[in-house]
Amino acid sequence: MQWILAMAQSPNQDAGGSMLTFFLPLILMFAIIYFFMIRPQQKRQKEHSNMLKSLKKGDRVITSSGMYGTIWGIDDKDNKVILKFGEDLKIEFLKSAIAGKADKE
Repeated sequence: MQWILAMAQSPNQDAGGSMLTFFLPLILMFAIIYFFMIRPQQKRQKEHSNMLKSLKKGDRVITSSGMYGTIWGIDDKDNKVILKFGEDLKIEFLKSAIAGKADKE
């Protein structure tokens, strides 16, 4: 306990060392957050984007709401897909509402 008081009262502290000891834990924390949270999320987002670009007519997909359907048409201009459910039911969805392909190859 005595040495803590002595360090706090010493007039010629090394300013560079104290700044390094202050910023090093913050830098390490940001690096950990980046590698364990941000980077994997960016990777998943890129994979989802590539999957949406590779969709074609006839693919069986699942929407984010849990509905299975077959792509009947794609409108790239409006960023929409038309899914066919059963014989006569066709519904328009945004491409971003497609969660993934139902039939993995």
